[in-house]
This record gives sequence, C-alpha cells and structure tokens, in this order.
Amino acid sequence: MNVALDAVQRALGTTEAWIVGGVLRDELLERETTDLDLVVATDPGTAARALAKEAKATAFALSQTFGAWRVVARDGSWHADISALVGDDIVADLGQRDFTINAMARRLGDETLIDPWAGRADLAAGRLRMVSPAAFAADPLRTLRLARFACELDFAVDPETVTAARSHAAKIVDVAQERVFSELRRIIISPRVLDGLATMDNLALTAPVLPELAALRGVEQNAYHHLDVHDHTLAVLGALIEIENDPEPLFGQLAPALSAVLSQPLADDLSRAQALRFGALLHDAAKPETRSVTDEGRITFYHHDRIGADLARSTLTRLKASERLRAYVAALTLYHLHLGFLVHERPLTLRAIYGYLDTCEPVEVDVTVLSVADRLATRGRKADEAIAKHLELAREMMAPALRWKSDGRPPALLRGDELAEACDLPPGPIVGEILAELAKARYAGEISTRDDALRLAADLAAQSKPTTS
Repeated sequence: MNVALDAVQRALGTTEAWIVGGVLRDELLERETTDLDLVVATDPGTAARALAKEAKATAFALSQTFGAWRVVARDGSWHADISALVGDDIVADLGQRDFTINAMARRLGDETLIDPWAGRADLAAGRLRMVSPAAFAADPLRTLRLARFACELDFAVDPETVTAARSHAAKIVDVAQERVFSELRRIIISPRVLDGLATMDNLALTAPVLPELAALRGVEQNAYHHLDVHDHTLAVLGALIEIENDPEPLFGQLAPALSAVLSQPLADDLSRAQALRFGALLHDAAKPETRSVTDEGRITFYHHDRIGADLARSTLTRLKASERLRAYVAALTLYHLHLGFLVHERPLTLRAIYGYLDTCEPVEVDVTVLSVADRLATRGRKADEAIAKHLELAREMMAPALRWKSDGRPPALLRGDELAEACDLPPGPIVGEILAELAKARYAGEISTRDDALRLAADLAAQSKPTTS
C-alpha cells in the first residue's frame, strides 16, 4: 500500500484530498489491506486519470450515480476508489458515512487523524456504531454491511444501531442484487459465517436477503433428524467448515489432494471450498415445498433434490451470481443424496463407482464432501451407525473421485461414428447408450482395447435390434 500512497502523493500534488474509511480502519487494527479510499475536492475522474497515469494503472468510472472512480494496479496488488467531497468540508463528508469506524480521515500528506465520531475508540472497544440513523435510510445495503463487518471483525453491534438497522432491513429488497450478493458473499466466506448469519437474523435481514433460508425454519423432519431443516442446514455448514479447515481426520492421506481441489478458484472470486458453502445453505431449500406425511405418519421430502436444484439456481440468479456458480450449486443440490443411496450396495463394484462419478461430474469431489457434512449433521435415530457407514463409503469413493478430477474420464475406445459404422446402426439414442455402456465396461476393467470395444458393441447392438418372427 505504501507504493500506492507514494503514487497518489505524486499524482495529486497540491489537490486537496483525504484518505478515508477502510484503509485507516485496517491500519489502526494492524490489518493488511490492498484497498485505498480517497476523497478529493475536485473532479474524481480527473484525479483518477492522473493517478492511473502516474502509477501506470487502469482507471474507470465505478458509479454513475455517485460519480466514483476506481484505479486498479496492473498487477492487481492494490486499487483506489476516488470520490468527490460531499458537503462543505471533510467532517460533513464523514457525517454521511455508515459506521464510526469508517468515518475517519487523514489529509493527504498529514498524519493527523480526523475522527469526529470517535471511530478510533469504537475500534478499540470492538464496537460497531452508526454515524447516524440516517445512514440506513440513505442506503439500506448498509444493514447487510453491518452484519458483514460484525462477522469479519468479530465486533459487537451497538444496541441503538441494531434497532435502527432492523427498522430499515426490509428495504434491502430495493437494492441492486449485485450489491447484495457482494456483501452476502463476504459473510458466507468469513471464518465466522455462522455468527454472520445469526447477526443477519438479529437484524431481520434473512427473510429479505435469503428467503429460501428463512423458509426452512420450523420445518420438522423425520426421526432420523434431530433438528428442523433450518438448524440442520446451519449444522451442515458448520460441519463443512470443519472439513474444509482440517480434512485429515476424515480423509486421512487423501487430505492434501482434497484440500488442493477445494482451494481451486471456481467463480465470483470464490474457491471451490467457498462456493461449497452456498451448496450447504441451499441443498435442502426445497424441503418446505416437498414435505409430505404418509398415512403411517412418516415425513417425506420426495424430489427435494431435483426441485431444489432449480430453486438453488433461481436463488443465485436473483442474486446476479455467475452462471458457473449457479450451475455448480444446482449440481451439488441435485446430487447431494447420491452417495447415501450407495451405502447399502457396499462393497461397491467398479461399475457402481463409475456410475457415481459419471453422474456427479463435475462436482464428484465436492458433492462427496457435502454429503459427509450432511450426514454428520443428521443425528437422530441410529445416527452413530449411519454416520460410520457413510464415512467409510465416502473414504472409499474419495480416492477414485480425486483421480477422476485430476485425470478426467478414461478416453473412449470408439467414437460414435466408428461405432455406428461398425455395427450398422442408424443415428439415434442407441449409439449414445452403447457408448455409455462401453465407457462403464472400460472403467470396470472388462474391456481395454479397441477390438474389445468392437466385440462388446456388436453384442450390445445385436441385443438392441428388434427380432423378427
């Protein structure tokens, strides 16, 4: 950040400017930061272009509404947001901000801290306090930012601030969903995500931000569950985080390879592990609408995986998440029950393993982890026995899943056109069905050469052709 500040000093020269907000907060907390917020008593676009020229960086307009600009270093090591001074002076500008810990400033080139609302004292006390009740009326997104700061900083929220935020929480539905997702995403990837979600509840934010999660509250499950769907979902998330932090107790020597997969970037600046948390939150989202009770009194949730996949996609579409994240979470939801279906088929054949990997690709590793977290959070009748069996199965499946992820599926021994020509098959689904059977047979070690494939294909093609009398 020193490099960026030096460039700012040279670029802005005598321009009246202040360093504000998060960079000062993080400096006082002795936290590293790559974000720089500046207020200028001039046109922010002019200042941004001057900084970009000096630092050989890129400048672009950030907000049409507020006139802010962003300058981004070419190597991505820092970025600066530049906005125009609001009001007659910097104190008036700071009075428009959200929380006291963000309402501090320092004139460029001067080390004197400008702190009209005692933000430094609130930092020392670990307290989040609004600058004024008008903060939430000016921008209802600040209610969610409050929950985000609370979990990221592990700060308590001032009671008056809670009251004011709750009174404006419902208005967050009118905020652009891209902005809502940006804040929600940071809550979900926080180490204290469960505290962040609890703070969202306390601020009356869960229903307007994640109605799918709020709808799970009070939905009772069968005797094999000890929690309603809402609390079970949070327990799954908690178990998932424990696995993410230390997979070795459950997966032994496979843990390093598993961690490497989960650390891969996925979408929306999320790793696979972080995106998997969205899967934990949404995997049972369709249980309220699929809940039924049989004549014998048994609670069922038939098709909650399939319907839930559509609901997960719809939720993330509303939040303007990327298509890749939508597809990922939808797949996790659709396949989260599949490993459990195999518990009673052990010992697994290679064909059964292939079927699981083929069906669950490209989330074959991720959904296996989710299924373990789901099982660990299910502690009703016969829980210990069920958990033990599921964990054994998950360990057995993880090794081939990791190989599948790293190496890909075995290459086909025959192409579709070759198969059709060799077996005199017309175009149609039968070609695909035989190719799928050949792939399964190859994985199972039943065939290994092109000639093997041709012989098996001929047998399968003969069986598929109608007989004549």
